[in-house]
Amino acid sequence: MTLAEVLSNEALRRAEFPVCRDKIFLAHAGVCPLPRRVAQAMNDCTNGGTLGDQEAFVMHRLDDARKTGARLLNCQPAEVSFVGPTSLALSFVAAGLKFRRTDNILIYHDDYPSNVYPWMALAAQGVQVRLLNTRGLGAIRTVDVMGQVDENTRLVALASCHFISGHRLEHEVIGKFLRERNILFCLDAIQTLGAFPTSVEQVDFLAADAHKWLLGPCAAGIFYVRRELQEKLNPPVYGWHNVRNPNFVAQDNIEYRAGAAKFEAGTHNLVGLIGLLAAMELALQLGVENIAAELARKRAWLVSACREKGYAVLNPDQKPETSGGITSIFQPGQDLAPLHKKLADAGIIASLRTDRKGQNYLRFSPHFYNTDAELQRVVELL
Repeated sequence: MTLAEVLSNEALRRAEFPVCRDKIFLAHAGVCPLPRRVAQAMNDCTNGGTLGDQEAFVMHRLDDARKTGARLLNCQPAEVSFVGPTSLALSFVAAGLKFRRTDNILIYHDDYPSNVYPWMALAAQGVQVRLLNTRGLGAIRTVDVMGQVDENTRLVALASCHFISGHRLEHEVIGKFLRERNILFCLDAIQTLGAFPTSVEQVDFLAADAHKWLLGPCAAGIFYVRRELQEKLNPPVYGWHNVRNPNFVAQDNIEYRAGAAKFEAGTHNLVGLIGLLAAMELALQLGVENIAAELARKRAWLVSACREKGYAVLNPDQKPETSGGITSIFQPGQDLAPLHKKLADAGIIASLRTDRKGQNYLRFSPHFYNTDAELQRVVELL
């Protein structure tokens, strides 16, 4: 199956993405509907678990999942862990590193809360938490980061794409700059993984759940830790899986297992893991570069069409390298909640988001399988 086949064959599209049968779903930056093959893989896993040991039925796929995740991120399988939600993985980094009182970290206060609160909590240890200044909501430029770090900056934690503005971070450029200065870089990649190439050559830590652009289940995410840093990051959780216990006998000393297993304390979310694997395989089959190009085309059309309808668009004039899959429209001072409801009543699923000043936005986040006809229908109803 190719992306072109999905968009040209309506029967195939509806079979592979059942949500298309009665909805126009444009909220993939929130919680996605599952593709047929992902749901089928999870159903097979559940049914297989009725016949005996659940782990025995699927644990042989764990290595497959690590290898597939490594292909998606362009890293080594031993650098890929499965700990569940993005929030948990980011908290592992914040709580698992040792900081000095003279250290500072740089975050963006208007990122999604999962990538704010774990770092804010470090202030209790005496770490200075700096808040990044930007010219507009979510519009983080490379120069902004370069100008707001210093010799005491230990870590920078940012999102690969802002959840309202759709501005995509030039994370490779920023990461290279930070590595040259021995500053750690943690990336919340939930808004790009599966939609845009998200490699980790210049990243130290990455977390991304599967339930958005990757089209996978909730609480089944990837956690990347660069091999050279795995010994320095000690997770604040302990269990039978990540601490050595020969023959399941607890030892006198706590000694973590090596590699990715160090961060997986207990039994895996087996059904979620199988769904994640199926979702990653789908993204790789279609080609993430192909998906990214299609999303960029859709966003360019939506921006123009919505502006012609009289709506303002958040960050409308983005460069191709900083354009994500999100288009957020608004009318200054006006509440778009009634419009959001009217669209939902018409079977069009979008998202309503609000910024720190109380301005709300109608957020469209179509995926590759949404058709031009669906987007045109949405704009007509605006």
